[in-house]
Amino acid sequence: MSQICLVTGASRGIGNAIAIELATKGYTVIGTGTSIASAEKVTNDLRTAGAEGRGAVLDVNDPEQVESVIKDITDEFGPISVLVNNAGVTEDNLLMRMKPSQWQRTLNTNLASVFSLTKLCLKGMTRARYGRIINLSSVVGATGNAGQTNYAASKAGLIGFTKSLALEIASRGITVNAVAPGFIDTDMTSALGEDQRTKLLGAIPLARLGRADDISKAVAFLVSDDASYITGQVLHVNGGMHMSS
Repeated sequence: MSQICLVTGASRGIGNAIAIELATKGYTVIGTGTSIASAEKVTNDLRTAGAEGRGAVLDVNDPEQVESVIKDITDEFGPISVLVNNAGVTEDNLLMRMKPSQWQRTLNTNLASVFSLTKLCLKGMTRARYGRIINLSSVVGATGNAGQTNYAASKAGLIGFTKSLALEIASRGITVNAVAPGFIDTDMTSALGEDQRTKLLGAIPLARLGRADDISKAVAFLVSDDASYITGQVLHVNGGMHMSS
């Protein structure tokens, strides 16, 4: 019987790559999107890959919906043993111009939702004395970035959350790690102008943007049995632009 894996924000970009990567490795994957159309896309992507699982509609900022979705998954497939907290938003602005709503929405989506999802999934993991939790942080959570105080704060908060929770539940056979992507070639970076893109590439020693599969393969490693003795760690995947000690 395959392990049940929940990946939030799985309809596109990094989340979609993670969902497909884990599915092709034999996990039953439930990937979430914020709309019926995005959830159906996840289902179709998994079917195309010949994998088990489906999409699910989830607003990670709605605690009642989070509880309902996790109950539905557990009833249909069994307890969740792998949780990938990937859903996130950006609301970039200089702090002097940032609206309270931009700050709050970013912190709620990127950090507070991880509390709700993880707490509910921990019940089944604790009973099974096994689990894998992967939180998607960011290079800017370690370095900071002008115009992203809200985003950087949320991603730095995830690192503290990861390390603290890892200490709490290691004795239950549950590992908790974070992956911190650098600049990845997604819809967001493809919208950059030529000058911006050139400047960005100049800051990356490997001289290329990351690919979504660079991140999905890192996540798959941390989920696998090969990483069973790794917990409380942050795996930086950024082409050398930030080298953590």
